[in-house]
Amino acid sequence: MPTAPQTTDELYRALQENGRRPYGRTRTVAAEELADAAEQFADPVALVRALLELQEAYTYGSEPRKSPVVFARLLTLFDEQPEVFDERLRHLLFWRFKWVAHALRQLPEVPLASLRQWSAEMRDRYEKAGLALQPYYGQAYQLAAHVGEDTALAYELWAGRARTRLSDCEACEICERARYHLAAGDDARALRVWEPVLAGKESCQEEPARSVSYALLPLLRTDDPERARELHLAGYRACRRNPAMAGEVGRHLEFCALTGNEARGLELLAENRTLFDEVDSPLDQFDFLTGVQVLLQRVEQLGHGELPAAGWAGRTWTVAGLRAEAGRRADDLAARFDARNGTTAHAERRRARLERAPLLEALELTLRTRSLDDVTPATPAPAPASRTAAALPESLPELIAHARRLEVEGHPEGRLVWARVRTLVTARDYVHPDDDGVGPLVLLRADLLADDADRAGQQDEFAEAAALHEEAAALYEDAGAAGHAALSRACALLARAELPPAPDTEENGDGDGVAAKAAALGDAHAGMVRLHEQAPALAPYLEARLLRLRATVLGLRLQTTRQEEHVAPVLAEVDLLHAFAVRHDIASQISGAALLRAGTHALTGDLPAAVTELDALQERLQAHGPAWHLPRALGLRGRLRLGMRDAQAAHADLTEALRVAADWPAHAMDTGRLHADLAEACLHLGRPEEALRHLSRAAQVQLRHGSRIEALCTYSNAAQLSLDLGRVEDSIALLDSLLAEPDVAAGQLDARLTAQLRLTRARALHTGEDLKAATAEFVALAAESAGWDDDPGSHAMIAAETAVLLAESGEFGRAREAAGQALAAHARAPRYEQLSNCLRELARLQAKQQGADGLADALGFLEDAARIAEEAGAAGYAAGGRPLDVALAYEHGRVHAYAGTYEEALAALEKGLALLGEAGAGGEHAGEWAECVRLAGAVEGIYLERPAPALARLDAAVTRLRAAGHDEEAEPLAALAAELREKD
Repeated sequence: MPTAPQTTDELYRALQENGRRPYGRTRTVAAEELADAAEQFADPVALVRALLELQEAYTYGSEPRKSPVVFARLLTLFDEQPEVFDERLRHLLFWRFKWVAHALRQLPEVPLASLRQWSAEMRDRYEKAGLALQPYYGQAYQLAAHVGEDTALAYELWAGRARTRLSDCEACEICERARYHLAAGDDARALRVWEPVLAGKESCQEEPARSVSYALLPLLRTDDPERARELHLAGYRACRRNPAMAGEVGRHLEFCALTGNEARGLELLAENRTLFDEVDSPLDQFDFLTGVQVLLQRVEQLGHGELPAAGWAGRTWTVAGLRAEAGRRADDLAARFDARNGTTAHAERRRARLERAPLLEALELTLRTRSLDDVTPATPAPAPASRTAAALPESLPELIAHARRLEVEGHPEGRLVWARVRTLVTARDYVHPDDDGVGPLVLLRADLLADDADRAGQQDEFAEAAALHEEAAALYEDAGAAGHAALSRACALLARAELPPAPDTEENGDGDGVAAKAAALGDAHAGMVRLHEQAPALAPYLEARLLRLRATVLGLRLQTTRQEEHVAPVLAEVDLLHAFAVRHDIASQISGAALLRAGTHALTGDLPAAVTELDALQERLQAHGPAWHLPRALGLRGRLRLGMRDAQAAHADLTEALRVAADWPAHAMDTGRLHADLAEACLHLGRPEEALRHLSRAAQVQLRHGSRIEALCTYSNAAQLSLDLGRVEDSIALLDSLLAEPDVAAGQLDARLTAQLRLTRARALHTGEDLKAATAEFVALAAESAGWDDDPGSHAMIAAETAVLLAESGEFGRAREAAGQALAAHARAPRYEQLSNCLRELARLQAKQQGADGLADALGFLEDAARIAEEAGAAGYAAGGRPLDVALAYEHGRVHAYAGTYEEALAALEKGLALLGEAGAGGEHAGEWAECVRLAGAVEGIYLERPAPALARLDAAVTRLRAAGHDEEAEPLAALAAELREKD
């Protein structure tokens, strides 16, 4: 708090502001300072309100030791000055007797006798005040359940009584009743009782998050895993990182452990690592640590005890070490509670949780499914298994010869064999065989470097690839393999040409960047031709690969420029390659030439010719091979058919490509691309759920193959699609998982990609009606994007959305500031429709929330929108939705209607109808025309009390709409007309 309040008005404003903060140390410290400040005023009401705020901060900030102390002061003030407490303050005081009872139960150092004494105090106070005792009996039942006594009688004394104004809220009482049946082993009855809360019909500060955490396992036991999955996603988000809900977090960790989601459990544990140190409630600690131990115990049982785990600060933890420490502390807490209560209830409950067996082998909780192997730190591993792994030669000379034969064929399993060779060669005791077939060690090292270079190139690490190829070329020359040296140098030329243009060319504009890239690729081709001409007699397979590189580099140049003059050189090189491959019967290069020719036709826009080429290639591959080229050919044909808008055929090709790709090593088949393309086909076919599955699989494959940026982009698309499908919690959970990745959280990832992930998450939060969290994220993004000098349009869009969210929260001053930022950015990079939509919505929100008081400011927003519409018209911009001037007229009508200026509203709506014109009733804007008529009819007939002209307007519109076949649009107008006739 910058300065202490100097007046009670300032104190009340500060209390109100603090009440909007999330619970935690920041809010608690401010509440403590405000309580101290309240002492200076000779106003007991101010002190009471400050103490009430402080007790609330302690209660929901998980500091139960301090809450009763503050309440004791309040109770003393009530006894000494009861007149200070008006009806509201008196209600709050008696309500919080329950808070104190709950706080005392959480502290094992408080004797059981003191708990019972407080319970008696509550009863006496309620009776003396003439209050019904149902809340007292509720606390008595909760004490019995906590201690582990027979609860049957206590439950009946509470649940059989009618609720009062001081009873816990309906949602909290439902939770207690359901937990009673749960403790009795009746899952089905507990879930029936819980249904109003789980369905969102009853809620409060802590509900439904608390109920959800208890209901997860009963839902699994009653065979409803999908409901459990949905509730886990929503319920976890509501309690994560919240010290007052640490027990709920612990139950979500337990749920992950019992459904085959141990990796997600570790991810959630890391997200909640602060709870180890921030939770002051021993009872909440006990619940949290027991859930932590259930998770870690399961991970350890699966053989991953050495994985890193997030635990108490100041030490690096493994799963096994943290499990042992959490177990020791939780055992100690259970013993303390049981010693206080004189029972063994807490130890028994803890034992039951730890001994519970997994309920499902696997439940897909999120769109990003990961196993414990996926989160295990990478370590050197033997070559992956393959179809030929079992048949690999045992002797090193034979193994090396086999790797080289596969290299000559271009066989995808060659890399796996080279990986096995690399493992043997890098061993400490390696002795190079004296074998003429193997050749010198320098030749083998060159082969391994060339393989490393190829892998780097496939990961788009072009600088490293070029350096490795050059190093391999030098070693090949030392080994006397001049042909291999020439090929490696050609590969290095291609890798260098693939490097991004220098920053100075990018700054000069896209045209300069394209020209620089095209020049680099042209130079690379010229260098390859020289290498080819200067090389000694090459083995046919080496010469074919060199010809393939020459064609490839020109194909990349065409892809970069899309210039017609660059087409013929590509096709000429492809013809050279094809003729050479046919002459020497090199099957892999015959199909390679066909793929390059098809790609060239596609780049020129001749998709039918490209498909015809691939049809012929498919027949050849099926007859003559190589079979491993078939997935690529089918995948390319599928993408081309997507371009030809034949989604059904594309889906068939891509599905078949994935099927045949399963026969070959994953690294060579680019199954990530196949899944991504198949997702696009599914979207065109109206199968979004299937598309979502393919996007998720594509991202998983891309991550496994090291394409991290590509994977995150794909996951971003999956999150957006999930949001479009209404799967809000799935979208948020996926984005939370991505944003929690160490490199993302540390700011090491591309800043714009991170911003896109955060933007999608903010929109998902808004859709999920978490307005506070969504607004906070949008405000932060608007501040960051203000510095995007190279992309003011994106800042305009983000600032506009931020303004709308601020207005939804009633913060119109801040909304105006954000709208000003959006307008300033729009001046540099116009976003006509987005800005117009934003300004009209701001006007609507202000008029709706403030009525006549907000009219002037609302009209100010509409004036800005009018300028945007004029600019758009002058620029020849056509809106994708309603014409901007029509939308503006309609919004003027709506704003004036909210403000009660009905004549102005009617005039604005009639202007909108005039702009749409008579054709509006039968044209593409029939819906907008009908809505404009409906609102005009309501203003005229209801608010201006002129039903006759309103009915004439409505009846004429209904007739016109129905005649034009717009029956659906006519219905609201007919209903309004019937309502007016009934009133008349």
